[in-house]
Amino acid sequence: MKTSLKIIVLGFIAGLGGAFTFFHFWIKPQLQTEQTTLVANTNWQDGSQTLKDLPSVQFSNQTNTTSLAPVDFSEAAAKAIPSVVYINSISQGVVSSWDWFFGGSNTTQKQVSSGSGVIFSTDGYIVTNNHVIESAEKIEVIYNKRVYPAELVGTDPSTDLAVLKIEEKNLPAVVLGNAQNVQVGEWVIAVGNPFSLSSTVTAGIVSAKGRRIGILEDKFPIESFIQTDAAINPGNSGGALVNKSGELVGINTAILSRTGSYTGYAFAVPVDIAKKVVGDLIKYGIVQKALAGGNVIDYDYQTAKKYDLPTDVKQFSGVVIEKMEREGPLADAGLKPGDIITKWNELTINSKSNFEEWMAYQYPGDKVTLTYMRDSKVNTSVVTLVNKNGLPDLIKRRIITSSAVGAQLEANEYGVKVFKIKPKSTFDQIGLPENFTIIAINRQRVKDPEEVIEFFEKYKGDGYVYGINSNKQQVELRFRLR
Repeated sequence: MKTSLKIIVLGFIAGLGGAFTFFHFWIKPQLQTEQTTLVANTNWQDGSQTLKDLPSVQFSNQTNTTSLAPVDFSEAAAKAIPSVVYINSISQGVVSSWDWFFGGSNTTQKQVSSGSGVIFSTDGYIVTNNHVIESAEKIEVIYNKRVYPAELVGTDPSTDLAVLKIEEKNLPAVVLGNAQNVQVGEWVIAVGNPFSLSSTVTAGIVSAKGRRIGILEDKFPIESFIQTDAAINPGNSGGALVNKSGELVGINTAILSRTGSYTGYAFAVPVDIAKKVVGDLIKYGIVQKALAGGNVIDYDYQTAKKYDLPTDVKQFSGVVIEKMEREGPLADAGLKPGDIITKWNELTINSKSNFEEWMAYQYPGDKVTLTYMRDSKVNTSVVTLVNKNGLPDLIKRRIITSSAVGAQLEANEYGVKVFKIKPKSTFDQIGLPENFTIIAINRQRVKDPEEVIEFFEKYKGDGYVYGINSNKQQVELRFRLR
């Protein structure tokens, strides 16, 4: 029994020794060879070359300690946050007959919406979105835990921008950057007041430039947005989009969302456009728009087929003139529908938004050299830009201040707009709301401020005013003058 046990133990030990020797001297070298071959024959992502094709390949068991530098936005946020303010837009809602029927009152209801703004100058000029304040009869700016009444300096629906003014000095104006230097893929941060949460900072990258999304309803809209995936929500409108250095590169304006909240697509007006708009509104009270007397569309395959243009090009670059005024600047310079504009002075034009952006920097009377293609030939022409009236002159805003009615009046495309109504004045006593546009008085259309002033200076008795309030609602107001 003992002899058998010894034989079994010795046999087991001998088997282990043989197996170890076989693995160490035969199997292990083959496994190492196969593993090396497996790694060496792995292709790069482009599939063009393998490691075995490269000279002097070396393998190391050391861990690679190289890593990307951490992204820190604290300095940029510290610079930008003090320059972003909270804006309250206050208006009086109209109570309908249905509100009265279901227990409402005959009085107006106060409505308050909020947004953001950016301090543009140390003496109190603030830029925001037009849609933030367009329905306001009263505007408040909240800064440093103080509430300031704000004066509306001017608006520009074509870029969705507006300028406010508060009476304060030594404000922390934002540092202005250059939107032309912004690169796709670059980090940016958004600062604003989403959902009434003040001084909120979110980060993302620039997803695209020169985006046109068709949200502006103005007659001459200018859309060349910076697209970002930084989280922007309701309340962010009018806030700052800044780069890693804390410099302003855009004014946050819109999101594309089916829910109304952030889904990854946000858009900002480039700061270069904002600088001109703000400067014009402060200096002239109106943006000086330059027009070329025509409309352009993107040059792509479908456009090329429509206008019988070359379709076998390597790259579709430029814009095609779609429509032209018979006596506009483009026609006067000898251009025609179907011409492909490729350069604005020495700047390459790649899209409609690109063309409109460069147009936004110009003034009526400016001369620009357009390079264009016609019949596969390169041509150049000098175009003199004009204002909306077809003249190469700056437009002057005409505001009438009347002590008789106690307000300021200005003609617009609908009638006569009244604003800065003084307490206990004639307009205040008859209940005319701030920023009301008078279309008709006692069924008589009015177009000039003088007509309105003359009527209220002389009229006594009952009457009514028909017009549009700041919420773009058609309203009829009855009054009695004694």
